[in-house]
Amino acid sequence: MTDNIFMEKKYVLKQIGKNIQKIRMGKGYTQETFSELMGVSWSYVAKIESGILNLSLGKITEFANYLNVDINEILEIKSQN
Repeated sequence: MTDNIFMEKKYVLKQIGKNIQKIRMGKGYTQETFSELMGVSWSYVAKIESGILNLSLGKITEFANYLNVDINEILEIKSQN
């Protein structure tokens, strides 16, 4: 049961990362320029977009604000089925 929860969490983190990446690229930002705008390292952005780092709701809100999108665009998770 624990493995299913872990895999599900990993899937959600990857989906959020992909959403952030898609929005960022749609706005014309590279990881480097976007990280400078946010005041974080580009590797931090890369790890988030790869689904490696777990973001707090506050940090997700911050990403939404910097990307000028509704938070729901970042949190949109497609079914694993």
